[in-house]
Amino acid sequence: MSEIKVVPRFSQDRGHADHDWLKTFHTFSFAMYQDFNHEKYGSLRVINEDRVAARTGFGTHSHREFEIFSYVVEGELEHKDSMGNIEVLKRGDVQLTSAGTGISHSEKAHGNNPVHFLQIWSLPSVSRLQPKYFTRHFSNEEKRDAWVRVVANANAEGVQKDLREGSKQGEGPAPVQSPLTMYATLLNPGKRVSQGMKGLKGYVHVVMRSGYNEGPADGATIRVSGQTLREGDGAYLQVPSDSDVVVENVGDRVAEVILFDIE
Repeated sequence: MSEIKVVPRFSQDRGHADHDWLKTFHTFSFAMYQDFNHEKYGSLRVINEDRVAARTGFGTHSHREFEIFSYVVEGELEHKDSMGNIEVLKRGDVQLTSAGTGISHSEKAHGNNPVHFLQIWSLPSVSRLQPKYFTRHFSNEEKRDAWVRVVANANAEGVQKDLREGSKQGEGPAPVQSPLTMYATLLNPGKRVSQGMKGLKGYVHVVMRSGYNEGPADGATIRVSGQTLREGDGAYLQVPSDSDVVVENVGDRVAEVILFDIE
């Protein structure tokens, strides 16, 4: 059987901007950061790791023809949009906006503390969709040493594509109009998790939980198919048919890991 090919995307090589109120890293080309070697991967277009200072944030702006989801790592994120949705998202929440023909929204740090979250965009399979909004919650306990499916294609098995808000365990992933699945885990030292892949592409990202760091990655350490990755690092995966991705925590602290299965 062919082995999974891993192409690392080290944290210090990502695009980076420090706007004082916003400290952000870009896995793919975004805003002023443009790298033709890192434009997108399949339908996955944006992975931004954002830290927004207290009582600041992204003012009202518009999107169309993107699936936009936020994965809250720490702090609280206030969302408002042109569909009338107003919500404060907390640790464990996943919010997904299917922009379709067009929406306007704002995203700001709520309360007296900064917010750390992953901002992810994907390309929809169908254009000119009606805009929709979804939230889901996944506890730390659910993710402990196990992959949890937090976002999945709207037509995939077990996806409740008409359920707007899901705050209870078992209500399934947020529905995305793209051919991808997003998994998350909190992996303890010495533990490993395996995930069967449907697509021929994957992307893995280690969340920067130990604090903001512009230099070479440190903190939690994992290994994927022989490749060592630390907080802020990611990797492109080229996956043979019917293969499993195995992630092992080889460090001394809990690793929060995101995995995309891209069909």
